[in-house]
This record gives sequence, structure tokens and C-alpha cells, in this order.
Amino acid sequence: MQNRMDWRSITFDWNRARAFLVTAEEGSLSAAARALGMAQPTLGRQVTALEEELGVALFERTGRGLALTPTGLDLAEHVRAMGEAATRVSRTASGHTTEIAGQVCITASEIYSAHLLPAVVTELRDSAPGLEIEISATNSVTDLRRREADIAIRNTEPADPELIAKRIADDTGWFYASDAYLARHGLPRDMEDLAGHDFVAMVEADEMVKAMAGYGVPLTHDNLQIRSDNHLVHWELAKQGTAIGIVPDFLGHATPGMQRVLPDHGPVRYPVWLVAHRDLRTSRRIRLVWDTLERHLASVLKPGSVG
Repeated sequence: MQNRMDWRSITFDWNRARAFLVTAEEGSLSAAARALGMAQPTLGRQVTALEEELGVALFERTGRGLALTPTGLDLAEHVRAMGEAATRVSRTASGHTTEIAGQVCITASEIYSAHLLPAVVTELRDSAPGLEIEISATNSVTDLRRREADIAIRNTEPADPELIAKRIADDTGWFYASDAYLARHGLPRDMEDLAGHDFVAMVEADEMVKAMAGYGVPLTHDNLQIRSDNHLVHWELAKQGTAIGIVPDFLGHATPGMQRVLPDHGPVRYPVWLVAHRDLRTSRRIRLVWDTLERHLASVLKPGSVG
């Protein structure tokens, strides 16, 4: 027989517990107030009221802000579990709406966001004008469990069991150079010839050298004097003839004035996954956006379509 909950033993206010948790995670009352969109004095009163309710000290003041006491550390774990449960309640409630309307946030890399998602959004606006669609263009992995986004397009399979994922395509990418760059520096004839050319790096030089060595490309620091971790800037530098860039083939192949360097080599292949929180897949609006994304991306990112 399932044990019944003793409701009379629950003596604290959830809003105060939330104020405590956000303060603990943000490290200061001012940062927590900004995160919650409330006045700092109000937040401070909620945290103080929780301490008085429980009869314990949850924070110690330090030179740079607030630090959790041992009791605060223990309590934070329990309140964090409560916050996750509250989030699941919100997800479940949103999943039972019958109207295809409301907010949906899609997160994807800068390249995918700028060059693939506009067509998806256009179709969605025609088919479900009640949707409010946000695109989070970032090359970082967002936390779907904390609702930083509803659907993610990723190049790796998630390990979190609370997430569902489907591999919908394989993308390919390689080196591209502008006609202007090749006119000044000449067309590389083989992999060894690439060592005499300039490249736009996406990461630190050491990391780029190591990554390219895995594909047989003998680069050194001298080849990597230009770097941008913003992929749109990276591509613009390549288009302007500054150096050779690395982009997905669907983009490089369709851009006038850009040539695939050493077309008989490569390409680099990587999977494309659609990812969402398990609860959200029961939502009609999430399902519509998921299906539309899957259809569009699978039609554009055909394995081996460019070679």
C-alpha cells in the first residue's frame, strides 16, 4: 500500500524556497533578483523569512557575496529536486493544450539558425500562425531540462535519459575558398599543398592543428593567424577572400563565388539529431515544430549529396 503524504508536515512557502534556490545558484541577492525579475529587497525578505520558518541559517556573507552554510547545502539539493518537479508539472500541463499556439524555442548552431531555420519558420507561420517561435542561435549546448529551449538540433546524441532524440540526417562539410582568394594564392593541388595557405580557425590554434591532423591536413600555427568562434563571421571572412573556411557542404556548394578546395578529398561527415525533453513530445505545438524540422532538414542534409 502506498504511503500517504503527511501534508501537515510541509510548513514552508514554495516561493520562499524558490528565492533561496535561485540565490544559491546565482551567488548573490542582486543576481538572483535579476534572474527572477523582482526587487532585491523583496527577494531578501523571502530568503530571510524561509530561514526564520525553518529556524536555520542558510547563507553566510563573504567578501564577494553569499556562501551556503552546511545546512544550506543540504537544503539546496532538496529544493532543486522540487524545482525540477515543478518544471515537469508545467511541461505536462502545456502538453495537454489542444490549440496549436504558444511559444516554441528552437536552438541550433549559428549556421543552421541562419541558413536552414528561416524556411522552417516561414512554413510554420503559414500553418500555425498562433505559434510564437524563438530561435536561439548558439554553438553551445543548451540545457533542455531547464527549459533553455524546447527543441535542439545537435551533432551528437544526448546521453540524458530524460531527453528523446532522433537522428534525422548526416551532414557533410569541407574547405571552401573564394574565387578572389584562389586568384591571389593559387589552387591547392594536394593535401600537402594546403600547408601553404591561410585558414580561418574556429577554435584555439593547438586544437585546430590537432583536429585537422586527424583528417591528414598538415596545418601549423602559421596557417591559423585568423580565428573566430562565431561561425557566421568565419564564413564571411572566407567569402571575402581573407582565408580558407570550413562550412557544411549545403552552404558552401550553394554560395556563388566559393569553390570546394580539393573536391576529391573529404568530406567530414557528422550526424544531425533532433532533441527534445521527453515530456514536451506530448505537446501538439512541439510535435508540429518537430515534424516540420525533421522534414526540412532531412530534405536538405542528404548524406553524400555533395562530393
